[in-house]
Amino acid sequence: METLLLLVPIAAEHKVLLLERFRVIDAPDATRRAAAIAARAAEIDLVLTNGGTGFSADEIAALPNLKLLAAQGAGYENLDVAAAKARGVLVCNGAGTNDDCVADHALALLLASVRALPQLGVALRAGVWRDALPLFPNFKGRRLGVIGLGGIGRKIATRAAAFGMVIGYNNRRPREDAGDAVYFDSVMALAAWADDLVVATPGGAGTHHIINAEVLAAVGAGGHVVNISRGSCVDTAALAAALRAGQIAGAALDVYESEPRPPQELLGLDNVILTPHVAGWSPQSIRATVENFIANVDAWRRGEALLTPI
Repeated sequence: METLLLLVPIAAEHKVLLLERFRVIDAPDATRRAAAIAARAAEIDLVLTNGGTGFSADEIAALPNLKLLAAQGAGYENLDVAAAKARGVLVCNGAGTNDDCVADHALALLLASVRALPQLGVALRAGVWRDALPLFPNFKGRRLGVIGLGGIGRKIATRAAAFGMVIGYNNRRPREDAGDAVYFDSVMALAAWADDLVVATPGGAGTHHIINAEVLAAVGAGGHVVNISRGSCVDTAALAAALRAGQIAGAALDVYESEPRPPQELLGLDNVILTPHVAGWSPQSIRATVENFIANVDAWRRGEALLTPI
């Protein structure tokens, strides 16, 4: 039975799947993580983390018997993949395990922002009836720009198209499986075309502040921006300025540059919807990430290729 260093919090109903198969060292915070590596480095065969929590080259070097390093979800921006591979450590992620959940959440955020659901709820509680309120658009015919047409981006596009939205996208290259979606070779060009933007691209240096002041200005005063990707993709200060100035109509974010601290620049704005990085969290999706990790370990044990290698 291998020893697993578990660096992410997992509910008991899902953690039991790991406890049945591994000796688990539970270290979901920096203090316990450092203590576990210092005291039990030689025991650790497996590490399960996530993209935000990561795992560094120094930590990899400190574990002489590490065999497999895994990211729970699809993102792995803070895992030192090169250092792991240089040591002969296998690396995998949870690609595809929570795509449907994230896509559902993205559409919920977009609907709530475009239809101003939070603002309407506040108005109703204040005794304001519909006749005194502005009208908010429906989805049919609106142009949605999806930044990053990977597994999650495609599911977002499919859901949005079912509402009658017209889909455009920016990606590293055009996709043959994009259907009727229109390809744009730059985020600026996509923003100028779109009514609304959803950010579904991976995090990392290449997408840092991909949503900046210029892109927000291109979206325009009636537009909405949704981010279910990584907080680093959106320039928070620029977004706050655009919202205050009425350059865009609203924003809905599940991820933040400051997380787990809330984005202070956005807290006082009534045209922003904020959720605590839960787009990929549901009972089904979390179980799927754990089962995917176990399946990767089982494949390694059998000497087979990993299911979701990085």
